[in-house]
Amino acid sequence: MIAKKKTGYIERFLKKADKAIDEGIKRADEALEDAVEFGEMAVSQAKKASNELTKKALKEKEQIKLKGIKKINEGIAAAKKATSNSQEDLKMLEKLGKLRESGILTEKEFQTKKKKILDRI
Repeated sequence: MIAKKKTGYIERFLKKADKAIDEGIKRADEALEDAVEFGEMAVSQAKKASNELTKKALKEKEQIKLKGIKKINEGIAAAKKATSNSQEDLKMLEKLGKLRESGILTEKEFQTKKKKILDRI
């Protein structure tokens, strides 16, 4: 009779152990499913953030490019203006020299105008 009790006891113990293992596997599967779901959400958020940053970087790149082109054009315009003004000033000096030679301008008037022009150059 004692042998029967032990057999029944072992069978019940093994059934409980199997049930506990099944529950543990079920919980582990649920935890894994949750982890996969959270991982997918994290990937989705990271992708979205990456796309937004890429768009922002492209906009900033274009703005910097446009500012650079604008600055270059301003520099070219200033250089052209400085060159043309210098050439115009030299022509003016030639005219003033001719006016002085012809007696229309006095030496003092010529020197005053010449100084103003040379100060601009």
